[in-house]
Amino acid sequence: MIRAFVVVAKHGNLRDAAEELSRTQSALSMSLAQFEQALGGRLFETDRKRDLTDLGKFVRIIGEGLIRENDRVQDLIYGYAKGQSGQLSIASVPSVGTLILPEVIHKFMENHSGAQIDLMDSDSTNVRTMVEAGNADLGIAGPAPIGQGLLATPLFVDKLFVVCSRDSPLAQNKAALQWRELSEAPVIFNETLLVLKNTEARDIIANCKLSVRNIASLFAMIESGMGITVIPGLATRSLGKSLIAIPLSGTNNTRTISLLSRSDRTESPLATAFRKTLLKELPDIVARFDTALPQLPN
Repeated sequence: MIRAFVVVAKHGNLRDAAEELSRTQSALSMSLAQFEQALGGRLFETDRKRDLTDLGKFVRIIGEGLIRENDRVQDLIYGYAKGQSGQLSIASVPSVGTLILPEVIHKFMENHSGAQIDLMDSDSTNVRTMVEAGNADLGIAGPAPIGQGLLATPLFVDKLFVVCSRDSPLAQNKAALQWRELSEAPVIFNETLLVLKNTEARDIIANCKLSVRNIASLFAMIESGMGITVIPGLATRSLGKSLIAIPLSGTNNTRTISLLSRSDRTESPLATAFRKTLLKELPDIVARFDTALPQLPN
């Protein structure tokens, strides 16, 4: 009734107001009569709807503000429901956050200008913990162990590389390395090695004496002569000139990157919208790198 009155007062006649509101003039007239009855006073000086009474002027001022706020709240609610607005927190392993997500997020924000995104980078273990604890809506990392309460959608498979200094014996005339060739070298442990399950890899991991999680610190340790390491191909894109990445051959030489979410919670509309954008844009982006895509869900 308030909206009907404000629109009639704006136009000064029932015909134009009825057209704007997609209602009949008789329906508008009845609505105004019911409103005046509820208020116990007239809103218009005459039936021509041109001049407002003192009560009508007051109701119009208050009503216009109320309608603006009502429309604003409705836009917020429907925008959130359609994944057009809201807050979204994403936790990702650094290599994906650096090389893949910038383009995905840029594309996403073009179509979801009301969204606010908080991107956090960490290793796979911490990413999974943040998603499980509810501190991140979505995670991009290695798949979660069974029983951790997370859903994992495989995104792509990344090949593993041995990183060492260019003057290392391992770097001499080597197109690829096998696990057994790393047994005599001091291997620096990093989170990537947690996913490896073959016997040779386990033996090497068991003998690691230094563990480094941050990729920049890891490279610094290798440059200082502390040892070598094994990391995914995406992470090798930021190698310094003194380091070299050599493909790891044989079995168990890849890591799978998955999109993680909680299995006991319904995704927010914004998270679902981001998931769709990621799955749509990812194949073209990943094709630029030496990685392989699994069969993605529709």
